[in-house]
Amino acid sequence: MSNSNKVKEYYKKMSLLYDSDLLKNDPEFMEIFNNFAFDEVISQDNLDDKTRFMAILSALIGCQGIDEYKIMLSVSLELGITPTELKEIVYQSTAYLGIGRVLPFLKATNEVFEEDGIELPLQSQSTTTKENRREKGSQVQMDIFGEHMKDFWKSGPEESKHINYWLAANCFGDYYTRTGLDNKQREMITFCFLSAQGGCEPQLISHAVANMRIGNDKEFLIKIISQCLPYIGYPRSLNALNCVNEAYKNIK
Repeated sequence: MSNSNKVKEYYKKMSLLYDSDLLKNDPEFMEIFNNFAFDEVISQDNLDDKTRFMAILSALIGCQGIDEYKIMLSVSLELGITPTELKEIVYQSTAYLGIGRVLPFLKATNEVFEEDGIELPLQSQSTTTKENRREKGSQVQMDIFGEHMKDFWKSGPEESKHINYWLAANCFGDYYTRTGLDNKQREMITFCFLSAQGGCEPQLISHAVANMRIGNDKEFLIKIISQCLPYIGYPRSLNALNCVNEAYKNIK
């Protein structure tokens, strides 16, 4: 088996992959992986490269694939995904993975940007203040999940209701309200963060429902799972598929 014409065509778009030592040291493995990931998988659907690579990068952050992330980040810049869009993916991942797992990716992103001559820091994308972040965050929650989220920020037992407040003010108020990505893109990358890290099936079902509510339908989410599969493996991909099917029952 050798690299198909489709793989060679895609390599022209992703010239950085030619530099991998694995092509020299593990040619048989690379032939198998590249023909699968860059031919069979990408030929499965009609996703545009921007959406495809935003999903892949988000999944790589979710599964802690730092080395592959660096390669795909450089490729994403070559394909025209903007530095702002890429930074917003990393920033938002903090709400779902925590800084302990995100910090290496933030540092790696800065290193790649600096090597590419991208001036840092990037222009601010913030649209909130300390005074209105909770209110604006709650509005985004309602826009995505529905009107029942209006007062969610003050719900729950007294000893833990502050976490629901933080969810509105921090997760949605600090991150989702930022410019650079729209709500459909933000929910798509959240779906990737959750599916790639595993162990978050209740949240994954909830966000699959949210994706469907705002236009990322079941067919689209299956395309996203398919594109991320080479990077996160079959078990987590099949779990994500089960969650999408469960969410679809709830949205019908």
